Amino acid sequence: MLKISVAMTSYNGEKFIKTQLSSLLKQIRKPDEVIIVDDVSTDNTVEIIKDFITENGLYDWKLTVNEENLGFKQNFKKALSLATGDIIFLCDQDDDWCEDTIASISSNV
Repeated sequence: MLKISVAMTSYNGEKFIKTQLSSLLKQIRKPDEVIIVDDVSTDNTVEIIKDFITENGLYDWKLTVNEENLGFKQNFKKALSLATGDIIFLCDQDDDWCEDTIASISSNV
C-alpha cells in the first residue's frame, strides 16, 4: 500500500484551523503522516494545533514552526520537503475536506 502524506501550511488561521484538522482526522483512509508547517503565526494557531494533536494522540502528525516568516510559497515548499509519502496531499488551513477525499483520490493511483 502506498504511503499517504498530508502537507499543510498555516499562518494566523485560528478561526479556521480546527475545522480542517477535524476533517483530516475524520478521513476514511487515514493519512500515514500529517506535516504541518506554521509560518510564525501571531495568533493562537500554533497552540490550537498542538492541543489538537495532543488531545487526539496523533503521534504521526508533526508540527514545525518556522523561525522566520517564509511566505506561503516557501512555506508550502518546506512542508513538501518534510513529507515522506508516496502520495502527498496539499491542504490549506481553511480547507474542509469531505471524509472520503483521501480514499477517493488515492484509489485512482
